[in-house]
Amino acid sequence: MGPCYARVMARKAGHTLYRAPFLKRVSLLPERVAEPDAFPFSLPVLTWPSFEIDFTAPVTIFAGPNASGKSTLIEALAALCGFPLHGGNRNFAIGPQGRNALAEALRPSWFPKFTSGFFVRAEGFAALIAEIDRLAAEDPGYAADFLAEFGGRSGTERSHGEGYFHLFSRRIAGRGIYILDEPEAALSPIRQMEFLKIIHAAVQRGDAQFLIATHSPLIMAYPGATVLHLTRHGLVERPFRLTDHFAILSEFHRDPDAFMATLLLG
Repeated sequence: MGPCYARVMARKAGHTLYRAPFLKRVSLLPERVAEPDAFPFSLPVLTWPSFEIDFTAPVTIFAGPNASGKSTLIEALAALCGFPLHGGNRNFAIGPQGRNALAEALRPSWFPKFTSGFFVRAEGFAALIAEIDRLAAEDPGYAADFLAEFGGRSGTERSHGEGYFHLFSRRIAGRGIYILDEPEAALSPIRQMEFLKIIHAAVQRGDAQFLIATHSPLIMAYPGATVLHLTRHGLVERPFRLTDHFAILSEFHRDPDAFMATLLLG
């Protein structure tokens, strides 16, 4: 059996020649950093100039406290994929587009390079729906593909969480990179469980890579995910059970009344 025939058979069998992760590594190039003391390079997580991430699993999760740089990092990774700053994909962007200083200082390593997929920020989802509605009013054909995700009607007719989940569940199809910033902000715990099932189906196909910034221990617990914790000492890989998020919620679940008494009464 020749190599060409084998490739055809692999496609017919539903397998992919290249399995995620497709984005293998990103590293900071010091020569591209004009002001190392200025934001975003002043963030402790960047540990300038030796910042580097190796992506070894289809799902990489970024955890850390507020203001640790999760959104900044995830936006830069989205920019490296060619996705717009405020969300969308290479064919559909919302909001004003500008340069991303961190992305411009990063060197990505791909095998192979893919720019299909999308970037979604939970806080920008309402803006995404509003932009779809605006485009549909001006040119129904331009936004038809996205309106189809909502059954041909405006996403504003659904709740925030239902709209987010419905769009997400319909758009993850085929090979691509999916970058999500705090998806739990729009999803109930039950929806987060269904969200993980969608991710798992894509991971099993081998044709999708996920980069997720989250505070949710439920999402962090996805089996086989690489969990990178953003700290003042840089990125630290640690099991989800060793994150502050999991420790706090575990303490709460052990004794909610005592937890609240300690929290509120000292």
